[in-house]
Amino acid sequence: MKLYQSLGPNPRVVLMYLAETGLALDRQFVDIMAAENRRPDFYAKSPLGHTPLLELDDGSHIVESIAICEYLAETHAANELLGATPEQRARTRMFVRIVDQLVVVPMTAGFRGAEGLSMFRDRVLCLPDAAADLKRLAASGLEAVNNIIGTGPWIAGERFSLADILLYSFVEFGALVGQPLDPALTNLAAWRDRVAARPSAAASANPQQGIGEPA
Repeated sequence: MKLYQSLGPNPRVVLMYLAETGLALDRQFVDIMAAENRRPDFYAKSPLGHTPLLELDDGSHIVESIAICEYLAETHAANELLGATPEQRARTRMFVRIVDQLVVVPMTAGFRGAEGLSMFRDRVLCLPDAAADLKRLAASGLEAVNNIIGTGPWIAGERFSLADILLYSFVEFGALVGQPLDPALTNLAAWRDRVAARPSAAASANPQQGIGEPA
């Protein structure tokens, strides 16, 4: 298998998952700033030009970070980040869905309509007139997640999971694109510090690290 990775929070989700599980994959860096993901050969692998992308041994492809992580969990018996039981896996997927809908979607759309407009305006539908409201929606989602986490330690309770990886990747992304955490969200701030202390946080920070070497 080969992982095509790039800058961005979604590729970081998979890199952090790999760092947590110790799974090793061949990797190739895709320079999205140079529009390498918009070339015909990449579109043939990823019809929307999305990264990350996992190329399987049979030549087929899986796109979208959560789908890639779940595939790796199912095929490499690395289920600890999904859960050891059907109930745990359902709770992980529940919180992944909550984070995705309440935080990831509005934060990404807000970025594309504002700071990222010059990069995305010719690629996807951007909503510059709605960017401020989308950012407010993402902030509201973070407030809701702050309440869910409580005193933690993790979103799903005592178990670090894929939901934490997804949220952390986008909290860090938000801090870089004008959507930082509100200091009043003290539960989330403490949670963020706990995740940042994990080796996988540092290991996933540089998407070019490990290219040409075992993951």
